[in-house]
Amino acid sequence: MDWSTVRRGESLRTHTTLKAGGNAEYFMTAKTSDELQQICESCQKEGLNLTPLGWGSNVLPSDFGVPGMVVINKTSKILVDGSCVTADSGCSFQELFLKTAQANLGGLEFAVGIPGTLGGAMVSNAGAYRSNISEFLTEIEIATEGTTKWVDPSWMQFSYRDSILRKGDKVQAVIIRVRMSLPTKNPKLIYDEARDYQRQRIGKQPPSASAGSFFKNVVDSTLAQEIPGLSDGMRKANVVPAGFLIEACGLKGRRLGGAMIGSRHANFILNVAGATATEIRSLATFAQFRVLEKFGVALEEEALYLGDWSNFKPMVP
Repeated sequence: MDWSTVRRGESLRTHTTLKAGGNAEYFMTAKTSDELQQICESCQKEGLNLTPLGWGSNVLPSDFGVPGMVVINKTSKILVDGSCVTADSGCSFQELFLKTAQANLGGLEFAVGIPGTLGGAMVSNAGAYRSNISEFLTEIEIATEGTTKWVDPSWMQFSYRDSILRKGDKVQAVIIRVRMSLPTKNPKLIYDEARDYQRQRIGKQPPSASAGSFFKNVVDSTLAQEIPGLSDGMRKANVVPAGFLIEACGLKGRRLGGAMIGSRHANFILNVAGATATEIRSLATFAQFRVLEKFGVALEEEALYLGDWSNFKPMVP
């Protein structure tokens, strides 16, 4: 690793979609999978904490910063060979959809409008409309313990919006590349479905800075059948949207400093006026408290908290 290219004290506000948080202790950019592999292996061998970032969506760095190395993953190669796709973890999730759709491969229509990279999508098993990225994976290349190897998708321990890489210090690994197998599909059906998903997203997602959906939806068969106002589709799937619960608590538009719960969609916590990470997390914590109080359900964050939160004390809206 070339330490002459390492920057110190880089602000992470400009590298995250929430535009909040402190500085990286060390900071680098990887433009190729080889560069990413070298940085990861070097940091792991030296025992330096490593935090990869793609587009910086779905994360909230602490105001007190992120210790160790933050590496921006700008790798972008996508190779399509029949139904087999090999892609760098830093490629745009939407670009991956477009490349595969052009090859008449379906399955990733739900990726349209998701702001982020393939690597980020993998960490949280991204999906929508009852599809998940984990369904299509055949092999994953990871850098771990100073070496790089291909592993079976089961290594990731995928579940709903979750994987082993969300478990904090349980494992130190970075996804380098991904292989997947996608089904052949009529191109008109691919683009019609993608356009429909895009229209739905445009109607829900606010223009202000956000991390995307902040909380995971709740999978609870009893609550889904009993709660009033839920759609038939959600009842059938035994899913209660987090935004539905937050809205039912009357929290749409609630503010704390520069942070606000979305008035269009309550599962978006927005940075509307230079919010600190502490304000954003405090507002999220308040929403969790109100939902637990009203419905007895503990909302779990989909967004990841990065860095040093040891001194976090929630502010009261």
